[in-house]
Amino acid sequence: MPGTLTDWAALMMAPRLGLMKALSLLQLASPSVLRQWALAGDLPGVSPATAQWLAYPDMARIDALLAWAEQPGQQIVTLDHPDYPQALRQIADPPLMLFVQGRVAALQGPALAMVGSRRATVAARERTAQWADQLASLGWVIVSGLAEGVDAQAHRGALRGGLTVAVVGSGLNHCYPRIHIALAEQIRHQGAMVSSFLPWQRPRREFFPQRNRVVSGLSYGTVVMEAGIKSGSLITARIAAEQGREVFAVPGSVDNPGCEGCHFLIKQGAKLAVDPVDIYEELLPMGAIRLAKPEAKAVSELPLPKLLDSVGYEATPVDVVVARSDLPVDIVLEQLLMLELEGRIAQVSGGYIRLRGG
Repeated sequence: MPGTLTDWAALMMAPRLGLMKALSLLQLASPSVLRQWALAGDLPGVSPATAQWLAYPDMARIDALLAWAEQPGQQIVTLDHPDYPQALRQIADPPLMLFVQGRVAALQGPALAMVGSRRATVAARERTAQWADQLASLGWVIVSGLAEGVDAQAHRGALRGGLTVAVVGSGLNHCYPRIHIALAEQIRHQGAMVSSFLPWQRPRREFFPQRNRVVSGLSYGTVVMEAGIKSGSLITARIAAEQGREVFAVPGSVDNPGCEGCHFLIKQGAKLAVDPVDIYEELLPMGAIRLAKPEAKAVSELPLPKLLDSVGYEATPVDVVVARSDLPVDIVLEQLLMLELEGRIAQVSGGYIRLRGG
């Protein structure tokens, strides 16, 4: 599918020409040949307005796009480009062009998507960062959508251990949500910011399903860390399954409505994951670059085991901890503080929760 960047841009920007129609045209000829057909008035299956645009596109808009790609650290990767991710090229509806800021090499994977609730619990956010760190250190490129909650923690954890890719639902001239401007800058330096939308396009609700398709399409597997039954993460998981990719779900408390989505996915056949080992052993044949089973950490005796056992993985009120442990209130409060300093529990609204590994 050879063609100049101008040819590809004209095809992408053509009015009333959807992605699937554009992909079907590319089965017939390259973008440059399609434009030649349009100039000759012989482009099949498109409206006169679309053919007119392809023959005589708005060069001011295309020149603006080319100027964007000339800026340091910015690149446009077309569907026929060697740097276009192979995993994404294999899905039924790959974007014609990817707009990239940062390290284009990060798109070569092997990649793993981590998604979940914007309002994730403290435990889920902690777990996401830990797992992303561990998986990134083993060679997986962690892909997510830069949203608050699980997405942001996936990026932050991966930045500690390796590479991460953020796929956004807007053009790269805009950061959404704006609270993640600093995080996006970190990702540009240690990974890549990616969009399938023109750089100047602002975030729109209808853009996010396409964003999710790219997140899962880039990845060998999608891990849902914590999600409610109506969460957008379940849509990403469904898309991943449709794309033939593995879907993993992390279980949580049956009393937490925010975990219902993960439990639903497990009942529907998603692979249950309680540790990163469940993920990388399943995906080992996919070929992550440095995959090696981590050495088992020495197991030390847990401090204050009686009190620790009294704190659940869901919010546990102090009076419940007192009743379960059968210890005086002053001792409970003192030992809860010690456990919190040890990083084994966390204080949340409604009491304390036990952190995984605690």
